[in-house]
Amino acid sequence: MNGSEKQTIQWFPGHMVKTEKQIQKNLKLADAVVEILDARIPLSSHNPQLGRLIGSKPRIILMNKEDLADSKQTALWLNCFQKRGWGAFSADCKSGKGIGSLLSQSERLLSAKMESWKEKGMTGKRIRLMAVGIPNVGKSSLINRLAHGSRAAVENRPGVTRTSQWFQIGKGFEMMDTPGVLWPKISSRKAGEHLAFTGAVKESTYDVEPIACQLLETLRQIAPDNLKKRYRIDEDIDEMDGFGMLKLIGRKRGMLSVGGVVNTERAAHMLLDEFRSAKIGRITLEPLKP
Repeated sequence: MNGSEKQTIQWFPGHMVKTEKQIQKNLKLADAVVEILDARIPLSSHNPQLGRLIGSKPRIILMNKEDLADSKQTALWLNCFQKRGWGAFSADCKSGKGIGSLLSQSERLLSAKMESWKEKGMTGKRIRLMAVGIPNVGKSSLINRLAHGSRAAVENRPGVTRTSQWFQIGKGFEMMDTPGVLWPKISSRKAGEHLAFTGAVKESTYDVEPIACQLLETLRQIAPDNLKKRYRIDEDIDEMDGFGMLKLIGRKRGMLSVGGVVNTERAAHMLLDEFRSAKIGRITLEPLKP
């Protein structure tokens, strides 16, 4: 595929069908659902089928990877979710920053239910939370931090957790970790691109160069200063397509093959890695207007 071509991304392996059925089966055991979103892509990391799956079950939104997203945008998104009546907070599950809010949010959201337990003499009953979200969004990292140890499998790639299981995450709390779930048909090409930019889908499902080119065109639109500063771009890139920008950056980084030809595949991997680690800056790909 040519580096300048766009592509449609779909990834729905068989175990995700099984996971959806597991979530529906286990929901009756949970008191509330914790939906974990990627703070850089709050829309694209939200499963549009989740509402159907969880029904009227209380919901808490955790915007994870806050350290990689624009803090002002994260605040705007949190306000948007809170207006819907959901509990909502941001955190960095990898470092543990902010995750303590989950327990207080849960107690507040379930206060009436806890009072009912107390009246019925159901002392010592634990609050049970179900963690749901797309692959590689941080569910297992959250549980490991709250459980103060490596209790759930964690790797920085999608598709690691394959089974649902309960973990004690603090006094009076349990949480179920579920495998990451996408949906059978990703709603738009842009959503698919955003999931690829952030590493939520396996790299085997897309060609890396076109995705890197589209990321460059996106960054030129929403974060041009970050892009130019990181790669020391003095040239006029306003009329340059994504592949032209990729070749320019690859040349500046000395990523040349025999004959002085830019190794665009290597440059594409570098660009995606640096975006995902916020070396280009803390960027929200789906900004809200203030």
